[in-house]
Amino acid sequence: MTGETIKHKLHQGERVYGTHIASLMNPLAAAIATGLELDFAFICTEHMPVDRTEVAMMCQFYKAHGISPIVRVPDPNPTAICMATDGGAEGIVVPYVETLEEVKRIVAAVKHRPIKGKLRDDVLAGRAAYPEKTRAFLETFNTHNYVIIGVESVTAIENLETLIVGTGVDGVFLGPHDITTSMGIPEEYDNPLFIDAIVDVITRCRTNQVGVGLHFKLLHLGDEVLTRMLDAGMNWIINGADVTIMRDAMNEQLGKIRSLAGDAPYGKAETTATERTDKSCIE
Repeated sequence: MTGETIKHKLHQGERVYGTHIASLMNPLAAAIATGLELDFAFICTEHMPVDRTEVAMMCQFYKAHGISPIVRVPDPNPTAICMATDGGAEGIVVPYVETLEEVKRIVAAVKHRPIKGKLRDDVLAGRAAYPEKTRAFLETFNTHNYVIIGVESVTAIENLETLIVGTGVDGVFLGPHDITTSMGIPEEYDNPLFIDAIVDVITRCRTNQVGVGLHFKLLHLGDEVLTRMLDAGMNWIINGADVTIMRDAMNEQLGKIRSLAGDAPYGKAETTATERTDKSCIE
């Protein structure tokens, strides 16, 4: 699916489906992943140790196979955004956005590319306008680029309309780990306060024709909660991560085989580092 199609569907309320690709540069795993029914591949450079070359190779690989590459940059830095788009990213996710000023810089970095410096700043401040040929070029040059901002705090939730209405934002990324922590209920994903807050944000995004998704192993929410979110209009479906889904599926299958063999279930005495990592950056 092209970036232009993803962008259109986000605004129209049509659903697009993908996952966080954390297996990264294993070429065999990447090739196998192209057989998944993905509309987009989410690549994280905020929490994951991935360099510029790896990101570019992943973006070009998935784009060549009809899967739109989305890169989460570490922060709203326009240089980091430029590096990702130059490498082939179509979607850009920027984490923990809270102010209109951040949004303006983010959107300009993605959709006004390659304009920088004084001209860009004057246009953002309303002191100037792009020449007609430049404006037309930017629209064509950035046709497949789209912007998704991270709404991951109480402040961002309160400022939601300021961040998304008329700003050029195409979608909203909801990070449950950061949101629950900001709310004072860390990792209480079944807390009604958290669920109500997420449904409220989804409803407000769709009222303003902006796409929205919650990064989570979505089936772990339970059918009732997930259906409620889908019914509210959640349409950017980013389900877990390839490695955690693989691990869970492998454990389930090995558990069944152990049972058939008459062996005791495998158990661990404490939470592993990998499981702790799931909650904060891979979930």
